[in-house]
Amino acid sequence: MSTQETLIVAIVGGGITGLTTAYYLQKAIREQKLPINYILLEATDRLGGQVQTDYTNGFVIERGPDSFLARKTSASRLVKEVGLEDDLVRNQTGQAYILNNDRLYPIPGGAIMGIPTKLAPFVTTSLFSPAGKIRAALDLVLPRGEQKDGDRSLGEFFRHRLGNEVVENLIEPLLSGVYAGNIDDLSLMSTFPQFYQVEQKYRSLILGMRSTTPKQPRSAADKKTPSAFLTLKGGLQSLVEAIEQRLDPACVRKNMEVDKISKTDEGYSLRLSDGTTISVDSIIMTTPAQTTREVLCDYPFINLLKEMPTTSVATVALAFTESAIQQDINGTGFIVSRNAHYNITACTWVHKKWPHTTPKGKVLLRCFVGRAGEEEIVYESDEKIIKAVLTDLNKIMKIDQEPEFYRITRWKQIRPQYVVGHQRRMDKLESELNAHLPGIFLAGAPYHGAGLPDCIDQGEAVVNKVLKFLHIPELVAETI
Repeated sequence: MSTQETLIVAIVGGGITGLTTAYYLQKAIREQKLPINYILLEATDRLGGQVQTDYTNGFVIERGPDSFLARKTSASRLVKEVGLEDDLVRNQTGQAYILNNDRLYPIPGGAIMGIPTKLAPFVTTSLFSPAGKIRAALDLVLPRGEQKDGDRSLGEFFRHRLGNEVVENLIEPLLSGVYAGNIDDLSLMSTFPQFYQVEQKYRSLILGMRSTTPKQPRSAADKKTPSAFLTLKGGLQSLVEAIEQRLDPACVRKNMEVDKISKTDEGYSLRLSDGTTISVDSIIMTTPAQTTREVLCDYPFINLLKEMPTTSVATVALAFTESAIQQDINGTGFIVSRNAHYNITACTWVHKKWPHTTPKGKVLLRCFVGRAGEEEIVYESDEKIIKAVLTDLNKIMKIDQEPEFYRITRWKQIRPQYVVGHQRRMDKLESELNAHLPGIFLAGAPYHGAGLPDCIDQGEAVVNKVLKFLHIPELVAETI
């Protein structure tokens, strides 16, 4: 294509991936004076997707993600670029618990995503039986595992290394909570490939994690463990708003669905929900997998996305006065073992983990319900959900008052499940797109990582792919 003509790029979906894509594409266009226009199409009346913050009575309540990993630097870098660096907040560290058999067990010290790296806390915890501890110790002598077809489930991998008891009581609630999935279905290589790499290099998962964990200097031994997560004082929605303010308003169209995408001799035609069509040279799809499948329904290979299941979850935020909590617990929250038979899957004591979110004298609890195979509660009425959550909490915390207010946010069939073989299917899908629909690219949570930094990374990466497709010189692409 000639770079003398103005090229048009459509970004479909205004969640955090689409928003980031628009931001970095606009940045490249302006800095390099590229002959490109873009249009960001969002079906709802707001940008940000699952990034939503509620502001009520002085509380800052996240309805979607509440933070991002500090070690994944793309999110904090973007925060700084849009002028919010001074609003970055690290979480307060404190004891976290596993709920099992109606009892809260402290997560053993030195456990990294459930993998023990310190002997004493693992030996002394009552979370596991003596037999369970002995079985886990076999990891020290077991040979490296082998993978069929280059992948296997998280559950199979960890059960082989550490045994059923450690998996069920610790690793499963820690890892499955990230994806609201079943670890016996989730792909090792698409969720936590680093564990496989550690096993292959060190043979023992325990020894490998000990070797790869940075050693704390003796002078820092008495200091608190550095916090792993970051958020913003004004909530993560403030990041969405800051990015949106930097976009050209003429390039953003809200309340505009894409009904269908068709290939033409010149590029692509998008039929929009208002009855109009637009012609573009390249398209970046950042929508949920189901939406992508619907708008590209003329192309059979897109049915590969049917092999990606989704699940439904809900967040339940409850605001109380301090006096309502009759049995306070020192810590930042707990996650729930599947063996515990509770409706809630996790609970964060937000007022302790993120003190800036909660007015003085108040308490903010954020609970989660719904996961793969246990989604029915997400579709119940507010009253039934609140009753179920309070019943669960009262087994642990003894709350004697109704909440001052609550916020329930249902995310229906929106959490992608990276089941075994996910990466292979994504490779095949992207190969088919490149062969049959060149210039259409996929980015976002359904594909290569669901966390906030993962989506930002995909937004940056897909801009480079588009510039390369449009025959923008490689030097320009590398400056983003």
